[in-house]
Amino acid sequence: MAKSFTLTLRCPERSGIVHAVTTFLAGRGCDILEHQQFDDDVRGSLFLRTAFSCPGTDTGADDLAREFSTVAREFDMEFRVTGDRPERIMVMVSRFGHCLNDLLFRWRAGSLGADIAVVVSNHEDLRPMAEAAGLPFVCVPVTPETKPEAERRLLELVEEYQADLVVLARYMQVLSDDLCLKLQGRAINIHHSFLPGFKGAKPYHQAYDRGVKYVGATAHYVTPDLDEGPIIEQEVQRVDHTHGPRALVTVGRDAEALALSRAVRWHCERRVLLNGNSTVVFR
Repeated sequence: MAKSFTLTLRCPERSGIVHAVTTFLAGRGCDILEHQQFDDDVRGSLFLRTAFSCPGTDTGADDLAREFSTVAREFDMEFRVTGDRPERIMVMVSRFGHCLNDLLFRWRAGSLGADIAVVVSNHEDLRPMAEAAGLPFVCVPVTPETKPEAERRLLELVEEYQADLVVLARYMQVLSDDLCLKLQGRAINIHHSFLPGFKGAKPYHQAYDRGVKYVGATAHYVTPDLDEGPIIEQEVQRVDHTHGPRALVTVGRDAEALALSRAVRWHCERRVLLNGNSTVVFR
């Protein structure tokens, strides 16, 4: 029975890269299922994602990665080979439930591309929603005095539940620089703005006061620079003067849920490659 894998890589642009990859796979009897690449002429880099299947049951992702390392050294590649095990995610929430509810729906429908392992919150409000879905719910209260201890507990939960990805689904706490660095490349946040504007309390009321014409949301990787990490996905909806603050909140929450679920799915399907402060997303 064939097993499925995904190869993702980044390397300097030069000729022969695709030939080397396809030759490696063909030599092992692998069948390419999907192939996408992007040549970044500005940065002089090539990005590639190849999904493939291999015959036999003994070959694993680590085996293929070891064998491919010879090719990688020749082309100075940063690469990763992964199997078809679904990513495990830890969802972090506070009191707003719309993003969690959307993630739960997509997870149960089989369209999230990942398994939700646990829901973590600094409040008890969303415990019923998580437990109704059959998920463990862990409350980790946070105060300025207990923040270091709480963040240590969060990292313990990542290890305990073997979470590959942490999803901040409207988790209303700013993570420390240290925690952001420890979760670099494996934590996604949803920001309630198409661009990093209208920060602070009641962003949609601020948007209403400024007469915005678009409401949007941005899903991005978490970095020490608050709400300025590499962007994975953005969703935008047109609005007009008839939208009051409550209507803007409704439209905005829909945008948040859509942008976040797409970002989570694309990350878990290994479609997102970091490119400095930006990303390459193979949809």
